[in-house]
Order: sequence, then structure tokens, then C-alpha cells
Amino acid sequence: MAKLYFKYGAMGSSKSAQALITQFNYEELGMTVWLIKPSTDTRDGADIIRSRIGLQRSAQIITPEQNILEEYRKIGARSVVIADEAQFFTPEQIDQLRELVDSEDVPVLCFGLRTDFLTHFFPGARRLMELADSITEIKTVCACGRKATVNARIDANGRIITHGAQVFLGGNDSYVAMCHKCWIDRIREQEDQLTIF
Repeated sequence: MAKLYFKYGAMGSSKSAQALITQFNYEELGMTVWLIKPSTDTRDGADIIRSRIGLQRSAQIITPEQNILEEYRKIGARSVVIADEAQFFTPEQIDQLRELVDSEDVPVLCFGLRTDFLTHFFPGARRLMELADSITEIKTVCACGRKATVNARIDANGRIITHGAQVFLGGNDSYVAMCHKCWIDRIREQEDQLTIF
């Protein structure tokens, strides 16, 4: 029986690499994969999924206006659907992925972030947490050795940013995975430095 999976982790936890490895494993068994990504993610090219370790594949772009279930029916049956950067799908599109699992009996594996740089849910990730049959954390570590859970947004000087738009595309130059304690400590340290001057 097909399921809706949500595999989430902080920045740098190898989510995209795992999505591409999963695609390879299905295809090696002769199965067909529909690899998709939201149009919001243009960091590596509009239709490219690229991991930090160099794996990459083309994917079908899904815009916020598109109905994923309808798009799936246009391309024809597939063995599995793999979605990268799933946090950027709308809640309605997550509902469509859920319906795809239920009506077409196709497993859907979603990879993405759970929360933004202020530890708030992305709307798509929230809906996945509500609907997924299986939720798995892909773990990574903070520089201190603790489990990283925060996607800290940093500026060019390495300072933690605590305001701004929820979506800001960037890689290692814009984000650092941190544990909550280090994140809060760095913010407090920055605030203390401002009060000195």
C-alpha cells in the first residue's frame, strides 16, 4: 500500500542527495520515477536538483498554480513520485500529493526543510507534518557537536539574521545548520555587542 513520506532535515543534512539516490535505486530496479520540484527553488537552475556532494538531475518544475494530481495524470502512471524542496509547495499541493497516494496508489516521497530561519514552519512542511504517513528526520550536526535543528540565516559577515522574508534562496554562504542553543547564544551575543556601542 502506497504512503506519503516526509523526510526533513536542517540545511546540509543531505536531503537532495538522498532524494537523488532514492531515484537512482528505483530506476535501477526498472521502476519509473516522476522527479518534481517547486518553481520557487531556482538556486541551481530552474529544473535542476543538485546536492552539495555533486549529484544532480533534471526535474519537472511545479508552479504554485499547478495541480500536481492533474500534472501526474497528464504524464501517465509512474512507480513513484519524488519531490525535493517540498516545503515550498503550497498546502493545497500537499493535499494533492496526499490524494495522489490515495487515489492512484503511488508512493510519494517528499524531501525538504521543516522550518525557516526563525524556526517557523513553512506552510508546505506544516501540511506534510499533518498528512504524511511516515515522517523521518534526516539528521545533521551543529559545529558544537549537538544535533542541528535550526537553519540559521547569516549575512556576509557571518552574523545571524533575525528578520526578513521567509524565503531567501541560498547555500552555505547564506545558511548554517545549528543547534537551538548555539543559535540563541549567537543572537544574544550579537545583541550584547550592539548595546556596547
